[in-house]
Amino acid sequence: MNFSFVTLFPNLIDHYFKDSILKIAVEKKLINYDFFNPRDFSSNKHNKVDDTLCGGGAGQLMTVQPLFDCIDEIKTKYEDAYIVFPLAAAKPFNQKDAIRLAKKKNIVFISGRYEGIDERVIEQYADEVFSVGEYILTGGELPSLIMSDAISRNIHGVLGNQDSLEGESYGDKELLEAPNFAKPVNFKDLSVPSEFLKGNHAKICDLKNKLSICKTKYYRP
Repeated sequence: MNFSFVTLFPNLIDHYFKDSILKIAVEKKLINYDFFNPRDFSSNKHNKVDDTLCGGGAGQLMTVQPLFDCIDEIKTKYEDAYIVFPLAAAKPFNQKDAIRLAKKKNIVFISGRYEGIDERVIEQYADEVFSVGEYILTGGELPSLIMSDAISRNIHGVLGNQDSLEGESYGDKELLEAPNFAKPVNFKDLSVPSEFLKGNHAKICDLKNKLSICKTKYYRP
C-alpha cells in the first residue's frame, strides 16, 4: 500500500510514520508514503496557492491550478491512484471504509488549508470524500493521518497479531468493544470482574457480548 499526501505541510504528517507500528510497517515495506506540495506546482512567481473567494466571504481558498497540476502528476506516477478528500461536509469515515480501502494499492489524500479547496478540484478528482467528525479543523492533515492509520491497521501483517482486529468496535456485529482488563487483578480496591479469571472461555465470551451490548446502548442509543 502506498499513501500519497498532498499537503502544504509535509512535516505535520511525516513524523507520525517515524515511530511504533507504522514505522515497522514502513520498514517491512508493507506500506510506503510520499508527499506532493501544491506550491511546487504553482504557476505564480511567488508560489502562491490560495486566493479570495468568488462571491465574497472571509479567508482564502486553495485554488485550482496548483492542485490540478499536482494531482495530474500523481495520476501519471500512480495510474491506479484512488483520491480521497477529507472534508467537513462529507459522509462519515468508519471502520468498514478502513477495511475496504485497505485493499487499494495507492491512496492519495488531499489536505485542504485556509477556508478549504475550490469545489472544482473536488468535482474533478475525488473518488471519495470523508469527514472524520462533526467539527472544524485548521487543515486536512490530521484527518488524512486518521484515515491512513485506520486503513493501515487492516493491511495484513501491519499488526503484530492479526487477532487484534477481532472483536474491535465498529466490526461485523456493529457493537462497541467490551471493556478490557489487564493485570494486576486488584489495584486500589478495584478488581477485574471475577468471570474473567475463571478460565471458562464460553462464559467469558458471553459476558463480553453482554457488556458490549450495554456499552453500545449507553454510547450509541
